[in-house]
Amino acid sequence: MNRLLKRTFDFVCATILLVVLSPVFLVIVAAIRLGSPGPAIFRQTRAGKGGTPFPCYKFRTMRCEVDPFGPSPKNGVDPRLTRLGRWLREYSLDEWPQLVNIVKGDMSLVGPRPLYVSQIREWNQRQKQRLLVKPGLTGLAQVSGRGALTREEKLELDVRYVETAGLWLDGRILLTTVAQVFGRQGIYERRYSETQSVRGEKMVRKEKSKQDRGVI
Repeated sequence: MNRLLKRTFDFVCATILLVVLSPVFLVIVAAIRLGSPGPAIFRQTRAGKGGTPFPCYKFRTMRCEVDPFGPSPKNGVDPRLTRLGRWLREYSLDEWPQLVNIVKGDMSLVGPRPLYVSQIREWNQRQKQRLLVKPGLTGLAQVSGRGALTREEKLELDVRYVETAGLWLDGRILLTTVAQVFGRQGIYERRYSETQSVRGEKMVRKEKSKQDRGVI
């Protein structure tokens, strides 16, 4: 029953948001296309529930000529980011096309963030429990430190969410997310993991050949 209620809530909320925000999305698409060459929507293959690959959508925030699988930006002055892209990231607007993923059933409003399929082999058995639920637009890790957390800390929080998931927890996470977005908290990673300061290219090299750069 909880799964049915969660899916219904996801579908209804995502559909309403897509309709209400469609004029804003059109303006963002036009601004991205005018601001730098390339598609406005960026599409990457990510791991869904059970590790099933799915195309995850985002507004493009980086220049097309850079490697999309390189280290994540550490601050807003990263030269790979477009001027509009910095602003989109600061307010997490780049993630909003994932509402389409939610309507399609690939994602949920709340859940572990979708990661690369190639990263699954790096997780231990406990960390792989994050794949028992659909990935989310926001999650427990995102409201518990976000960019200040290491990869290991995020994975542990993802598993903790799976173990304690419920509609009340989802509600608290959504409300906290709204506050954090307006406060622009934890936007950029401080450190990737306990052993790596940045996410290197080799970690996701195999995924690069599967990646579709854009659809608009």
